[in-house]
Amino acid sequence: MDKKSELYIVDSRVLPEVFGKVMAVKKLIAGDEALTVQEAAARVGISRSAFYKYRDCIFPLGEDKRGHTVIFACNLYDRPGLLSNVLDIIAGEDVNILTINQTIPIGGIANVTVSVEVSRMKNDIGVLLDKLKVIDGLLSVKIIARE
Repeated sequence: MDKKSELYIVDSRVLPEVFGKVMAVKKLIAGDEALTVQEAAARVGISRSAFYKYRDCIFPLGEDKRGHTVIFACNLYDRPGLLSNVLDIIAGEDVNILTINQTIPIGGIANVTVSVEVSRMKNDIGVLLDKLKVIDGLLSVKIIARE
């Protein structure tokens, strides 16, 4: 029975070390086209076969992002200008904001979903999430969908 492919967003800190090393090999090869897979794998301390086993199964969230839509879910305190601040940071990453949906604040907290098209994004999505997470008044932000 064939297993159906399912994609997950997983924090790299909980992954087995081999996945980080596979990503390191990919970065080495992308940065130095003359470098062979064998040489890059040896530099990061994995076998060539381990690299080939996992290379098509792991990639950064922002890789091959042309035409992709990402949907963020946020919980914000009901403060003037806070949503504008969040949107400014998102727009500052050169993404196209497609939709913004906000609930009526209950208990001083509003739920907001923002969908963005990321084909021109400057950084990867993880960088954007890190920038958002430090905003005072933003209680939580997570990716709920990627198409």
